[in-house]
Amino acid sequence: MGNCLGKSEKKLTAEIVPRDGAKVYPTVRLHGSPKSILAAYIRFALLHKSVSLDLVETETERVGDGGGGAVTLQVGSEVVSGSRETLLRFIDARFPGPSLGSGREDETTPLLASLTRAHHTSMLWHVERMVKWAEDLTTRGGKKIVDPSVGTPRMEIRKFAKSYSELLELMMEHAQMEETILFPLFDKADRGLAKVAKEEHARDLPLMNGIKEVIKSVGVLDSGSPDYHEALCSLSTRLKSLQGQCKQHFAEEEVELLPLMKALELSKEQEVSALEQCFEVMQGTHNRLLKFFLEGLPPHDAMKYLDLISKCRDKEKMESILQKIVK
Repeated sequence: MGNCLGKSEKKLTAEIVPRDGAKVYPTVRLHGSPKSILAAYIRFALLHKSVSLDLVETETERVGDGGGGAVTLQVGSEVVSGSRETLLRFIDARFPGPSLGSGREDETTPLLASLTRAHHTSMLWHVERMVKWAEDLTTRGGKKIVDPSVGTPRMEIRKFAKSYSELLELMMEHAQMEETILFPLFDKADRGLAKVAKEEHARDLPLMNGIKEVIKSVGVLDSGSPDYHEALCSLSTRLKSLQGQCKQHFAEEEVELLPLMKALELSKEQEVSALEQCFEVMQGTHNRLLKFFLEGLPPHDAMKYLDLISKCRDKEKMESILQKIVK
């Protein structure tokens, strides 16, 4: 097959790192209950600022902000408490970096549209990450130089396979969520409106499963053999095809379907109920892969996604989800 990437002098890294490296900031002390929803939310916000964080546990009554519990931040002699927005504004002002924003969703944006766009953003980011990683693997061609961060070529392929399996699981649950919750809403308003989108899901599945099989093949081949290099070229090509299909599919949904959410004229009660049903369908990935999912979102969008989770009326379930991202 030859070199599917051509010659390149560019030095590539192995496993693509999610975000920029850490900066050195003073230790932040967060005073709050470990069970507090607000405390979990603020702890996650601070992760994006790469600060050193000490949680000072306090037992507080659940008051305000959806039963979030009181939270106080201490940085040196500075002490701040108050609402979620007050704390986020302080964090943004005190620690430079990507803005966290208010964390509040635009009230004019339908909840299901916000949810779906967040899924698209995260999945595209992870697909791009896998494409870059596959290109890197192909360029290195299984050379016997061991990178301590990823191990031997075989160890790295196992990590690659795990990451792709997580992405595939996320994509499958997202498709299931659209097909069982979102598309029926459109069909009820205008029968046949979601037909094309359903066909797109069916079209992508063979390619996604084919990539999984190629990864299995790479994992059992001798890393120095021509077959290994050819399999990596095939893997890289297929992932790029998946990236192109995902971009087209998601763009069509966001241009043709999601803007029609307002035309459905759902009440707030209906919107929240549908949102809760979406999280029920996504329960598998949100129980185990929520950190993986949020990694693919810019900080501001990640905070808005947590705000969507906080709209769930089952506070115990909501608390369980949010606690998973800070453990």
